[in-house]
Amino acid sequence: MTYRCDWCGDDPLYRQYHDSEWAVPLHNDRRLFEFLILEGAQAGLSWLTILRKREHYRRAFDNFDAGRIAAYDANHIESLLQNPGIVRNRVKVQAAVVNARQFLEVQAAFGSFDRFIWQFSGGQTQQNCWRNLADVPASTPTSEAMSRELKRRGFKFVGSTICYAYMQATGMVNDHLTSCFRHKELLSA
Repeated sequence: MTYRCDWCGDDPLYRQYHDSEWAVPLHNDRRLFEFLILEGAQAGLSWLTILRKREHYRRAFDNFDAGRIAAYDANHIESLLQNPGIVRNRVKVQAAVVNARQFLEVQAAFGSFDRFIWQFSGGQTQQNCWRNLADVPASTPTSEAMSRELKRRGFKFVGSTICYAYMQATGMVNDHLTSCFRHKELLSA
């Protein structure tokens, strides 16, 4: 029997995400931007809710093309707020546009967002060895430092807890439980 982390339950979409994406080191700027926007959209909601809406987000937000999103005007934002396929929260939608602009600035300053964001984990995945879901922290000093720097650069919806979830999603940390089959698979990532 294959054991997975308890949080993914029996939902097929959640299991697929757990088995193939979560904690896999991600170094593609567009995908890093996608997760930044989706983690912000998730604030106050379940990640499964966002996973179910991800394809809608990809269509609505031009496949997370930061250059295009940065150019969204008030009319475009209003049209997004009419889209039932995404979380229709004005502040979150506006934050996505702001974050696209800041993302482009970081890319210009560092050569890539990947180079900037992975500096917080020293350029490699932090391998954790949690035995129980209750042991996994909601934030860490590293996610707090990331949050402070992103906020300083003008990003929105980037609190420490969101940053830690982002680190988990993008493979900056391997928080699969030690009993989970993915933990060992990702040890060499």
